[in-house]
Amino acid sequence: MKARVLSNRGIASSVYEMTFEWKGKKPHPGQFLMIDCQGKTFLKRPFSVNDFEEEKMTILYQVRGEGTKNLSQMKEGDILEITGPHGNGFEILEGKRVLIVGGGVGIAPLLYLAKKVKAQKLYIALGFKRETFLVEKFEGLGEVVVTTEEGSTGRKGLVTSVVEEMIGEVDIVYGCGPKPMLKALQEISMKANVLCQISLEEKMACGIGACLGCACKVREDKGFSYKRVCRDGPVFWAEEVLF
Repeated sequence: MKARVLSNRGIASSVYEMTFEWKGKKPHPGQFLMIDCQGKTFLKRPFSVNDFEEEKMTILYQVRGEGTKNLSQMKEGDILEITGPHGNGFEILEGKRVLIVGGGVGIAPLLYLAKKVKAQKLYIALGFKRETFLVEKFEGLGEVVVTTEEGSTGRKGLVTSVVEEMIGEVDIVYGCGPKPMLKALQEISMKANVLCQISLEEKMACGIGACLGCACKVREDKGFSYKRVCRDGPVFWAEEVLF
């Protein structure tokens, strides 16, 4: 479908927030869109749903290549070609003590999740290298803790240190971020016997499971097999994934 850009602004170094009109299906937290970035790019790029309101969708992205560079140059009124929402999102368990954990631009799908989760108690841990962004939008949704690796804002260190401290106080963890962070969430949650769902990021060509370009390794009783991040995920139970 076609969608008209409403705003596209830089919110940190190479990080952008884009909002556009949306008249398609209502997304579930954790799902993603495939967007044509135009220019000389051929394949659509995957972007998590960062936020959604009536007929208005927001994505968060970082400029990493030609596609996202093109996207960052789009202005109000420009037209996007989009498919989706795709994939399986987070399984929201009601009445639980919840910890949401995000790392860097991996916080993208977690704002919409934080708004939709029906928690008994909601904790939100956001980790960055140095420069923070979108923190103010999480404040008021739950109890927020910010970490930066350099200590420029909030606590100094990795966001997983917060998880280690709080794992005994929660019933389920939801996470998205770099693979080392997700692997740490897996290890911490499994050791504490706490439920954990993680959203994986992989390069995608089709977004519907046809090309098999985004396969990830998952555990099976007799070893392992592969699942498609776009079709079977991008959200998985942490204990499933083999890093």
